[in-house]
Amino acid sequence: MADLGLSADIVAILVGLAVGGLIYALSYPFVSGEILAAKRVASVSEARTKKSGTGRTVADIAAQRKKQVTESLKDMESRSKSSQKVTLRTKLERAGLDTEPRTFWIASLITGLLVGLLTFVSMSGPSALFASVATAIVGGFGLPNWFLKRLINGRQKKFQRELANAIDVVVRGVKSGLPLNECLQIIARESPEPIAGEFRYVVEQMRVGIPLGEALDRLIGRMPLAEVKFLAIVIGIQQQAGGNLSEALGNLSSVLRDRFRMEMKVKALAAEAKASAMVLASLPPSVMLMTYMSAADYIILLFTTTAGNLILLGSAAWMLCGVLVMRKMINFKF
Repeated sequence: MADLGLSADIVAILVGLAVGGLIYALSYPFVSGEILAAKRVASVSEARTKKSGTGRTVADIAAQRKKQVTESLKDMESRSKSSQKVTLRTKLERAGLDTEPRTFWIASLITGLLVGLLTFVSMSGPSALFASVATAIVGGFGLPNWFLKRLINGRQKKFQRELANAIDVVVRGVKSGLPLNECLQIIARESPEPIAGEFRYVVEQMRVGIPLGEALDRLIGRMPLAEVKFLAIVIGIQQQAGGNLSEALGNLSSVLRDRFRMEMKVKALAAEAKASAMVLASLPPSVMLMTYMSAADYIILLFTTTAGNLILLGSAAWMLCGVLVMRKMINFKF
């Protein structure tokens, strides 16, 4: 009987230990805080998941904007390549001349005839006819085109200097609540030439129903400057993707002013080299002219003999090569 009582006590102890272990196992997560820790880990993981999802959304938006910018640049580049051939009428428009191409060709022909006639009258000998024909060709084709190119470059430089101020007018107008079309009309009324004329043409095109993007593309055709392309890109991207136009144009204005300051700095640094190149290029003709005026019989053989003409031709070719090399050395791309 004693053994049975001892066995019953042992079984009771074992059952009690088992029940206590089960209770401890079930209550341990609540006592130790594992449930709370698991909840916190789950909440942090959920927050990170949401954050990563938001990051992917922002990345998608940035990728979409980048794609739009790339498409705009490719579209503008394709349009510029398709209209790469510049006609005489376009050159006259870029120079600001209200002249028909026929009038320009007539003026070129008259200029060539006058230059050739003056050369034929001032020279004598067998080489007079050849020199007059050569100078007539140069005067008829080279001189008018050189003058037209000078007009185009001067007009483009004036436009480039005033473009940043015109963009500032748009920035202030947009910040004050005016629409972009009204800001462009203000530029067309109050800006100096050639800014006023070019933007007046843009405003007139918009009044007859031409979209602003196409009007700016035509402005690029008349003013093929990098600054005008930047302006068209900024406005085109803002119309497609939205955004703060005043901030974008303000940044563009700062960039244009920085480019202009850099250009002036480069010109100042290259001024000495340009002066040296001009002196070196003018020395041979000046020496030849002074020799002709002081001792004409000494140098006249270069103009009256075949050997002298060949020497002059070779000297002119070498002189042209030297001038082109010096021009390449003193012109900087920035």
